Amino acid sequence: MYLTAEEENVLDGEQGETLRKAMEILVALGDIYGADGLIPVKSAQIAGVSYKTMGDAGLEWISDLEGTVKVPSILNPAGMDMVRWKEMGIEPEFAEKQLEIIAAYEKLGISSKCTCTPYYLEGFSATCGDHLAWSESSAVSYANSVIGARTNREGGPSALSAALVGKTANYGYHLDENRVPTVSVVVDHELSGSDYGALGYIAGKEIGNRVPMFHLASTPTSDELKGLGAAMAASGAVALYHVEGVTPEAKQVNFDKPDETITIQRSQLDEVYETIIGNEDDLECDIVAVGCPHCSPEELNRIADLLEGKKIEKELWVCTSREVAQRYPDVVKRIEESGSKVLCDTCMVVSPATEGHNCMMVNSGKALAYVPGMCKVPAKIGSLETCIKRAGGDN
Repeated sequence: MYLTAEEENVLDGEQGETLRKAMEILVALGDIYGADGLIPVKSAQIAGVSYKTMGDAGLEWISDLEGTVKVPSILNPAGMDMVRWKEMGIEPEFAEKQLEIIAAYEKLGISSKCTCTPYYLEGFSATCGDHLAWSESSAVSYANSVIGARTNREGGPSALSAALVGKTANYGYHLDENRVPTVSVVVDHELSGSDYGALGYIAGKEIGNRVPMFHLASTPTSDELKGLGAAMAASGAVALYHVEGVTPEAKQVNFDKPDETITIQRSQLDEVYETIIGNEDDLECDIVAVGCPHCSPEELNRIADLLEGKKIEKELWVCTSREVAQRYPDVVKRIEESGSKVLCDTCMVVSPATEGHNCMMVNSGKALAYVPGMCKVPAKIGSLETCIKRAGGDN
């Protein structure tokens, strides 16, 4: 892999040990995947934030690093709401470690706005064709597919390295030839809301890490596309997809039709809705959680409308980024008047607060794929309306 003289100097340690390690990681990845060199990135989004997944070893590694990131950089969700962690039932020992992790990242110049939806934040937007170094699976999918930006599914260390160097290796989804659809997915029935998450849950298992082109009978909203991509990234490893006539590259590029076609029937979606993942028994869900990925302003408004004048009877979490919540305080207030909790900085997947529950109702294919394995809690998917009703919000 070609390096400029300046990049060689960094690799030789002339700009410090932290940058040397970062460059070493990027060069190793470039060599493995056949990159021709490094390319500048507009921003970085870094996974490996929750103390639940990082542990003491990850905290020690981050704490030893020195330097300042070269591009705007943000974090994945943490293991707790940084303000309301006590309300979540988080133990003080966990909270202390989590705060240390955030402080270690902040020392490097990384924003402590912890979210899987950085594209909703002011000053962190991406546009079609931008090169990024993002790591959270749903954020990668949204950036590549809905925005038309270019990023691989970075690991936490490689995204952090790209942030510190300001560049990433030029391979994978940064290249035109790897963004071509390799399988068609046909859905000839109408879809709405959580149907897209259920579709993604099914499709991801069949597609794996390939690039699908969807042919849909409905035109999805950006929130529905977010749910589709997040689910495929969780149940499979889809980092880029196209939707005929909808997503940027599907409208701009005349792709050849893939040789393979997968058809997904309505009965397959119905089966996902009827199944509790992680348990064969007909369990009663004792908690409801929405906002995986984090809720958009439009989703928060929809939730507030559904909860208007109602009082919930079960725990209901609504996860979003702190910036979005602070931008719409009146909407947050309307939601919380029902007894629901609007939680920021975290989500049900990466927080230990999920553990110990009997069964979780979600409206997300991503949460459906992750919660049973990562939290050891059975999960069931339903529409947003069903989730509100299950929380007791139909009184």
